[in-house]
Amino acid sequence: MMYCTEYDTGLIGVLTLASDGEALVGCWFENDRFFGYGIHEAMEREDDLPIFGQARCWLDRYFAGERPLPTELALSARGSVFQRRVWDILTEIPYGQTVTYGQIAKRMATESGGRMSAQAVGGAVGRNPLCVIVPCHRVMGASGNLTGFGGGIATKKKLLELEGVDMSGFYTPKVGTAL
Repeated sequence: MMYCTEYDTGLIGVLTLASDGEALVGCWFENDRFFGYGIHEAMEREDDLPIFGQARCWLDRYFAGERPLPTELALSARGSVFQRRVWDILTEIPYGQTVTYGQIAKRMATESGGRMSAQAVGGAVGRNPLCVIVPCHRVMGASGNLTGFGGGIATKKKLLELEGVDMSGFYTPKVGTAL
């Protein structure tokens, strides 16, 4: 059985949280283009699960400007082995810092001894089912492009500004799927 609840961020709108009863399996923006990714069963509203209380406390701290770590929560994102590896790397991006899709691809290529494309990494980042907690908003295009964010560019900017990221080197693309 899957369970869900909502969390009002006060900054970027309402997030939907999902759990298998033990771990957090989802955290999506209202307008997330991959809302519900990895969940193949119906979700039942259940606001009082302990994991939801823990997630609310974590999110309260994050939106208050603290720096909680993703590892403080029981997380169990559903995806392919490749996607889960990308999501694990996302959890290592420090608060207030950014990386590029290419940097993640290079790291994965080094780890595997093979080749890796930034586009493949981008596909996995875009399907991250644990937004904010697994910080996909900290990933940029190679030249400072703010593209590739399921919650929209305006939301990405707000999260980066909350973390104190210097936005002067970034730009919003004129066209794209994440505007």
